[in-house]
Amino acid sequence: MLKSLRTFIQIHRSIKQHATVFSLVVVILLFGLFMEAYMHDFNLVYITLFFVFSFAFSAGPLGVLNLGHLKSSFSASSRLFANIEGYIGMKIHNTSSTPSWAVTLYGKDASLKLPHIKEHSTKSVRLPYTPTHRGSFVYEGCYLESKYPLSTARLTLPIKESYEGIVYPEPKGKSLESFLNKEETYYGEEKEFDGLQAYDGSQKLSHIHWASVAKGELSVKTFVKETHTPNLTFEFMKAGANDEARLSQLCLWVLECEKKHLPFAIKLPKTTLFSHKEGIDEILTTLALY
Repeated sequence: MLKSLRTFIQIHRSIKQHATVFSLVVVILLFGLFMEAYMHDFNLVYITLFFVFSFAFSAGPLGVLNLGHLKSSFSASSRLFANIEGYIGMKIHNTSSTPSWAVTLYGKDASLKLPHIKEHSTKSVRLPYTPTHRGSFVYEGCYLESKYPLSTARLTLPIKESYEGIVYPEPKGKSLESFLNKEETYYGEEKEFDGLQAYDGSQKLSHIHWASVAKGELSVKTFVKETHTPNLTFEFMKAGANDEARLSQLCLWVLECEKKHLPFAIKLPKTTLFSHKEGIDEILTTLALY
């Protein structure tokens, strides 16, 4: 009994309590019932007063135990790019022998409702996050909230742990195909027909598919290229008008090369990065911290 009391006190200290509208309703109701019982001495009013007080009093400890046994930790997250929604992974572990109800996880600019967390179980969640700029970041200030069981108090449990990660440049600019079309004489020749795609201004006019034009759709023919060089080479200074545009353009090409399993190299002002040597994640990190 004494051990359970100590545990409850420790849990209670870790949780912050905030008043709600229902808190005021309960106070007004108790005061009204007390005045009614005092002036008229009705047994029914005494019984009602007793039940209202009991429910209101028991809601506090139940809410504390519902939230206090939850342990939170960060887990693997998605690749994060500037101005693109990704997610921060989290695990919520219930150490109690009873389930937790009506819990909400709050992050920097998003929240997730967790209606039910089973006893002695771990729930993996993804908290949406849209970073605004590239570089390293710290994600902190998260907390769990619950109004269980009667919404007479809003209980919050701060998550002390923080998550440190990297935000890569926003991938945007000209497509890899546009780059290859521009450098066609160096990087390969057209080998075989590979379908149609919408015209974006970078393709040759000789590739226009006139049959689709007649139908009101401006499409061009695409071809598989026979590459003569082992690696694509992207030069930083030629990738855009300024550093941010260059980083975004290079990031887009890196992701497209990864998707197509193409080896490549990036010539930065002071070094050259090779995909087969540094790897995609290390290259993206270099671009993020440039």
